[in-house]
Amino acid sequence: MEKNAQTKQPTYGLFTTIAMIIGICIGSGIFFKSDNILIATGGSVFLGVVAFVLSATSIIFGGLCMSELAARTDTPGGIMAYMEEFASKKLACGIGWFQIFVYYPTIATVVSWVVGIYSCILFGWDGTLKNQMLIGTAFYTLAFIVNALSAKLGGNFQNFSTVSKMLPLLVIAICGLIFGNPAEGFKHVSMQTFRSANWLAAVGPIAYSFDGWVISTTIAPEIKDSKKNLPRALIISPIIILITYVAYFVGITSLLDTKTIMRLGDAHVYTVAQKLFGNFGAELILIFVILAVMGTVNGIVLGYIRMPYAMALRGKAMFPFSDKLSVLNKKFNMPIRSAFFCYLLMLFWTCIHVLTVKFNLLPNSDVSEISIVMNYIFYIVLYCMVFKMYKSGEIHSAVRGVFYPIMATLGSLFILAGGIQNRMFLLYAAVCVGAVLASFIYYDKNDSVKAKNAAN
Repeated sequence: MEKNAQTKQPTYGLFTTIAMIIGICIGSGIFFKSDNILIATGGSVFLGVVAFVLSATSIIFGGLCMSELAARTDTPGGIMAYMEEFASKKLACGIGWFQIFVYYPTIATVVSWVVGIYSCILFGWDGTLKNQMLIGTAFYTLAFIVNALSAKLGGNFQNFSTVSKMLPLLVIAICGLIFGNPAEGFKHVSMQTFRSANWLAAVGPIAYSFDGWVISTTIAPEIKDSKKNLPRALIISPIIILITYVAYFVGITSLLDTKTIMRLGDAHVYTVAQKLFGNFGAELILIFVILAVMGTVNGIVLGYIRMPYAMALRGKAMFPFSDKLSVLNKKFNMPIRSAFFCYLLMLFWTCIHVLTVKFNLLPNSDVSEISIVMNYIFYIVLYCMVFKMYKSGEIHSAVRGVFYPIMATLGSLFILAGGIQNRMFLLYAAVCVGAVLASFIYYDKNDSVKAKNAAN
């Protein structure tokens, strides 16, 4: 029933890879962040656009750096594989454990919860935590089944959900530019806000809406002509996302004045929908938002189920149960055991999430927030590796080997600065660091045993 993973055949084309990156990054957040951005910028559309551009440096230049690494290897595991090949196996073990046990499951759990929240609103169901999580759990269970049993079907849903979520963004952007007055929003720039630099607070919430782009690197071996197509996707996708976000932001502020948007808060999206489409507009937008969130969950699961498998391929020194997790199911040509292992971790974090929300253990926050921020520390290590390649002469261009890593690092530092503002940062960070330290202990123990056996 099972075979070695090395025979796995490429499945995804360039469009699917781009769709996955866009589909993960563009979730529900962009639909509800315009009012927060305007509040931070004192109602200035211009400063809001500047904040978008600053935040986008984390993925635009990060993607350019990752493309340098992706072009030099097609080893499975994404950034974990890059860390192993270009930094050290121990650091690779650390980031692998962090992503498997904390990063992926916490993000997927919270975003699945959002699917439940919006579904209850759309169908008029009682929006209790129990109902929301039952719906969310049911959907991510379906996502696991679909992606574990059919890579093609999971990829097709990603394409569909990406196109679906882009439609309302483009409609509002185009309608705003045609029927609104985009120039009006750029007239008002509060010099007091600009001088105080308070508008930089908008960078934090915007940065979170860009997260998830690097998950696409986990399917590198399954991308057709991956050494060319993955770098292309990592360059094209961030630019498309930035243009889409800015166009939507300018469009929606052209259809409603900034004071009204700030006063209405999240409800401004429904007001715009009603203005454009009538009473049916609000429900229509909500349907698109649900599809957007579903696409985000599907994209995360698509990448997540391959992580234990990729770690297990590297042997027992990197991950426990490697002999069980490093095989593919012959019938489906997918790592079914790896997917089931991830599903069990999702169930665990679902229980933790329910407890934290029910008893308000993490006020105004959730179990995924700081894991997103902490991930950028590992990214910075990889950006340094790109710079190191330039110093060694492997990369000849100063733009690719110096400018790109510097800009990517600055973008990551913007996100880290936003995360530190959370008063629960130390607690979250301790959990993330704990996972990494546990991996180091496991790695050192098994590495020493391996060395002892070799000596004997």
